[in-house]
Amino acid sequence: METSHPEAWENEADAVTSAPQTAHERIYQTLRERLLVGGFLPGNAVTLRGLAEDLRVSPMPVREAVRRLTAEGALESHGNRRVSIPAMTASRYHEINLTRSLLEPELAEMALPHINSAEIQRLVEIDLAIDVCLENGDVEGYMRGNHAFHFAIYNAAKSDVIVRLVESVWMQFGPFMRLIYGRHGTANLIDQHKQAIEALRTRDASALRTAISEDIHQGMLFIGDHI
Repeated sequence: METSHPEAWENEADAVTSAPQTAHERIYQTLRERLLVGGFLPGNAVTLRGLAEDLRVSPMPVREAVRRLTAEGALESHGNRRVSIPAMTASRYHEINLTRSLLEPELAEMALPHINSAEIQRLVEIDLAIDVCLENGDVEGYMRGNHAFHFAIYNAAKSDVIVRLVESVWMQFGPFMRLIYGRHGTANLIDQHKQAIEALRTRDASALRTAISEDIHQGMLFIGDHI
């Protein structure tokens, strides 16, 4: 079932056509979006030529974008001009979980003084749309909404360094989240978004950190139980 998603939920068409960007940057943003919502699945290698044909562009900007994503750890390059999602080993899972647990609550607290009532209302709208996705089993819609919710908070932190690190980590676990949720559904997910919204309303930094930490813990535990 299709759901009505908030305008803030970016799509691939927006990433490809947004301006002013170089061809490489447009392709990078498109592939990044696919990684975040599970457009690439673990275990499925794709060719650079196939990506170029799919995106209707020449291979060169695809090659440059893939090189950048490989350097960020989101993709793994193979000698036959194929790329795939790096395997989720136990150590990789531990590092991703640790990085999220350390950095994301910190970003949320940094954002707290900068989030006004209008932005809180926007988070409410995103979360309501997420609830619809959970009810309908719309995995991609849930993932888009979950990303939109978290980064609406994190981007308000005005961080030039930490938010980029967190974005890189999200690209690394996104494909596995999509794979697991696609297999097992979203019925057992209970996010902590409403608790985070209430903490933002009351300006309670400790409660906000707890809500974000619990949200991370649940999502990563669900992935860890099934990889």
